[in-house]
Amino acid sequence: MVELVEYPREITQRYHGTAEQLAAALVGAPPQRWQSIVVEDYDPSWVGRFAAASSLLTEALGSLVVGVEHVGSTSVPGLAAKPIIDIDLLVEDTADESRYVPALETLGYRLVLREPWWHGHRMLVSSAEDVNLHVWLQYAPEPVRHRLFRDWLRSHPEDRELYATTKRRLARDTANQPGDYSLAKNDVIDAIYSRIFAAPPELSC
Repeated sequence: MVELVEYPREITQRYHGTAEQLAAALVGAPPQRWQSIVVEDYDPSWVGRFAAASSLLTEALGSLVVGVEHVGSTSVPGLAAKPIIDIDLLVEDTADESRYVPALETLGYRLVLREPWWHGHRMLVSSAEDVNLHVWLQYAPEPVRHRLFRDWLRSHPEDRELYATTKRRLARDTANQPGDYSLAKNDVIDAIYSRIFAAPPELSC
């Protein structure tokens, strides 16, 4: 019989950033796509877009890459999403930006967020602003949560539909203040995580 285990606290305790922290983390001008929220029906081509971006990242960074994952709503078949590919890139040390940022800049990425207090998080956007590249420390818990959330939505259509409906509603409700959109999703995200963490780890995904 397999012994069931619980998720560790560093996985279940989700970080909630504030608008003030986001402002402090901003590097340079914010991406133009932050000025409006557009939620579209799922597009199967998102899988190919991730694969192409992942291949270029691996080629540019080589052995620095510990892991690359397609996360966020575009990674869930059937889920409505902003047409922006979210990628988690794991490296040993995010603080030494000289080891990876220049190489990413040659691919057209631009550093837009620096959040050392959040598991060393850095975020870069592609030149077309259609890829959000999240760079994390190798053992950061946040990418683990991202994978759990992605895999849960892939296998639980009721929560997938709840999340899609909520995102469409919030995109309308925050149309005049698009900066509020991400924070406004926290309630439904936390509710879904509560169901994920209530299930045994080996059954949750």
